This record gives sequence, C-alpha cells and structure tokens, in this order.
Amino acid sequence: MKSVATAPAKIILFGEHFVVHGTKAILAAIDKRVTVTTTFTENKTIKINSELGTIEVPISFPLSIYQVESEFRPFIYLVNNMILAKQNVSGLEITIDSEIPIGVGLGSSSACCVAAAASISGLFKELSSEENLKMAIEAEKTNFPDTSGADCTVCTYGGIIEYDKINGIKKINNTSELYIMFVNSMIPHSTARTVEKVWEFKENNEERFSQLCALENELIGEVKLAMTNFSATAPQAKYANDDLNLIGQKMSENQQMLEEIGVSNRELQNIISILDEISYGSKITGAGDGGCIIALMNEGDDLRIGEEPQTPEGTDGYGPQLSILLRELVDRQAGWAKIDTKGVVWSKIEE
Repeated sequence: MKSVATAPAKIILFGEHFVVHGTKAILAAIDKRVTVTTTFTENKTIKINSELGTIEVPISFPLSIYQVESEFRPFIYLVNNMILAKQNVSGLEITIDSEIPIGVGLGSSSACCVAAAASISGLFKELSSEENLKMAIEAEKTNFPDTSGADCTVCTYGGIIEYDKINGIKKINNTSELYIMFVNSMIPHSTARTVEKVWEFKENNEERFSQLCALENELIGEVKLAMTNFSATAPQAKYANDDLNLIGQKMSENQQMLEEIGVSNRELQNIISILDEISYGSKITGAGDGGCIIALMNEGDDLRIGEEPQTPEGTDGYGPQLSILLRELVDRQAGWAKIDTKGVVWSKIEE
C-alpha cells in the first residue's frame, strides 16, 4: 500500500520582510507541486529518498531529528509524531519528487512538510486539513523555528491569502485568474543574512522604515480591492486590464521598497528590467539577494523564452528587441505558473 500526497509551491506577492515588522502580506499557491510517497517496508528502517540525497536510519523511538542533516529533519519529526512503536511498524520508505526549485523563495520546504504530513499519516489515518497543517508547521519549525505558518497554510489550502502577525490568516476570494512568470536568478543567498540587513536598515532609519511599513499596508489594501474587482462573465471570470495594470504597478512599487531596504542587487534589478518590458510588473519573491523574481502576465501570453522568432517581426507577437530580452532569461530556469486552488491532495493506492 502507498500513501501519496502532493502540495503546491507558493509565492509572496506582496509584503515580504515588512510582514516581520507588523505589516500585512499576500501569499499565493502556484501550480508547481511536490509529491511525497510513503510505503511500509520490512527493513526495520526509515528510508528517505530525495533529490538532495538518501538517508536510512534504524526505526527506534524516539528518533533524534538532530542526528540527521537539516533537510531530513522535518520527515524524522513527522515519523516520530505519527508512528508509535506499539503499532509494530517494521519500516517506512518516504520518497520526495518535486518540480519546485529548492531555496529560491517558492516554498519548497513548506510544500514538502505539508505533503509529507498528509502522506505519512495517510498510511494510518487521514488527517483533517487543520490537523495536517498543524503537524506540517511543527515539522517546518525543526529547520525554521520562527516560521509564521503562513507558507504552510497557503500550501495546504491553495488560493491566495492575506497574513499579518496580529490577525493571522484570511482567505482572499476570486483570485484564481492571475498568471505568473517566475525566473530563477541562480544567485545563492542567505535568508538569515537578508533578514539581518533589514533589521540594520530599520535601526539606522527608523522614521523612514515606519513610513515604508505604512506604504506597504496601503499598497496591499489597493491590491485586495483590485483582486476582487473583476468581471464575472461566463464561462471564465477575467481580470479587467485596469485591475491587472494596478496589481502589476503595485508589484513594481513593492520592489522599489525592497530595493530601498537593501535586499536587492544589480543582477536582480537587471532581470526585473527585462521582465518589466513584457509584463504588468515584477518583483522579488521571498528573502531577496537572490532566489526568484515573479512577473504578472496575461494568460494568453506565449513568450518562447530563449528562442529565435519563427516569423517576421509583427506577425509572431514579438519582434527582435523582445527576443533579445527573452534570450537573456534562457539559462534562468524561467517558467509559467497559475494560481493553484486545490492545495494539498492525498490518495491511497492499494497494491
């Protein structure tokens, strides 16, 4: 028997870094997913397979999460909390297959924790969404003790959410039509270091930082209105161009604030300049100093990143100048995403 669960990646549309200091943030699940498959074995071990490597440890309880590399700790935590020695489990094998780039701000860790909680528990008893979320957040804390739980929440339920430290999480409705291009900058970065840089900026520029936080909240208020103000014509509701223009404009404004607090750099800004030529607006998503850039697009856009135009200028939808811009993104792991509305999905396969 196999227990299989998948969970979506996430992006931060607005509010990264500022949310730590009390502002709101808007997060969205996107349709890139991680799949976790769990099976019983007779090996008397816990075996974990992933693109980061494989480990195998004896199945004794409690298993110490700190005796394994950090990337495997959430899974050992989940095994400890979901499998009791009295259940006489001989062994488990956990396999992680992901289409989410790791460490670039797309929520790979959160998606893995959400999918793993559902997959591992599913061998014994399917958890409710609330129970699965609680377990996933605790698993993620084994690596990120200060996590707010917002990332795991949007990976669990899908869609778009609003989050702040005081009021918690609120679902934003009618937002499934956003169409996103993401571009991996391929620049290594340290989340801890970028967080430190923001604190340093705040300490040295208290009045300006307070102004930026107020501007962030005001910006998010305008975005929420635009997100819910779209035409409901059948068969599919689409955003009015004015609403897309406003959301994209606010993404660019948010990026300017991120640049001011010091979490951008010249190479990221060069990528953003390219994306601004072909999108409504673009910005860093996540910690910054590297990782991914996101851009708001039209769903009908079909930009062949890195390819030469196949037809003369004016008949293929873009000309030589735009092709040059797109070729600059070819080695950046660029891709397309829609908003995921399914969240975590679990199934059991009898063999």
